[in-house]
Amino acid sequence: MIVLSLVLFAILLCFGFVLLFGAPYLPTLKPQVRAALELANVKPGETLLELGCGDGRMLLAAAHVGVKSVGYELNPILALIAWLRTIKHRQMITIIWGDFWRQPWPETEAIFVFLLPKYMKKLDTKVMQYKHKPVKVTSFAFEIPGKTPAAVRDGVFLYEYDL
Repeated sequence: MIVLSLVLFAILLCFGFVLLFGAPYLPTLKPQVRAALELANVKPGETLLELGCGDGRMLLAAAHVGVKSVGYELNPILALIAWLRTIKHRQMITIIWGDFWRQPWPETEAIFVFLLPKYMKKLDTKVMQYKHKPVKVTSFAFEIPGKTPAAVRDGVFLYEYDL
């Protein structure tokens, strides 16, 4: 009984801890995955960065169209799940267990997020400081305050950051 309690506590801790830094785990649905990839217009050989990759479904969709991807995930359980789900596509997908706010981002053509509204201004500031531009940001469900999206489809907002 103690072991089960400790396991449940560890799981709750992993899933609850991320609320301090980003968003709870909610899977991105297929229509929004498709919309984000289409809006970002990433081409084979280009790179997609996902901030909070959850179970890796966006990364897998990108790999299936020839797009390389890097996913950050703070929750160690989800990072492991994403790593296991994407193992066949290791040449196309990199999973990084860590806090994307504190780590340098690799060069990318597009960024995908599904963050809570309270983090969207912080995201905008971080992207404005990002040295690799132009870059497109697609956000599922939540807008960046003070920015006008270049396009919207199926609840996904596209923002374009130029030089």
